[in-house]
Amino acid sequence: MATATDLLNDAFDRVRETVHDAVEGLSEDQLTARIDPEANTIAWLVWHLTRVQDDHVADAAGTEQLWTSASWVERFRLPLDVSATGYGQSADEVASVRASAELLAAYQDAVHQATTEYVGRLTESDLDRIVDKRWDPPVTLAVRLVSVVNDGSQHAGQAAYVRGVVTRRG
Repeated sequence: MATATDLLNDAFDRVRETVHDAVEGLSEDQLTARIDPEANTIAWLVWHLTRVQDDHVADAAGTEQLWTSASWVERFRLPLDVSATGYGQSADEVASVRASAELLAAYQDAVHQATTEYVGRLTESDLDRIVDKRWDPPVTLAVRLVSVVNDGSQHAGQAAYVRGVVTRRG
């Protein structure tokens, strides 16, 4: 019988697979193409969903984000604040996220590994722990992890859609 943590890890696996499918074989120009002047790019969508996962899971686990602790911030060399995760960014900031498919996939892989290792250590009772009291009702670890999966799934799906548009354009 599958546990809640098994299901969470399966969901995170699916996000990772969709990310890989969305970026594989694309050039940096394709990854940063916009379907309109204000649209999110594949590079930004993948970077953002991975940054959110890194940020939220590290916070829940009480660890430092891989973005800083494993030098991903230096590898990406983005003209953004080190704490940026993509929330509330302008169209120009979205356009500033430029990276190769390999770099985007590697960062997702590292965050995915840290996430699934953390989730794999959780017990059912851990999922009831309150991780954010700013909301009413307060957010439990289970709700936070489902929220991260949901955000990742939506953005990975958007990246896959943009890939289809970009590759059909030629």
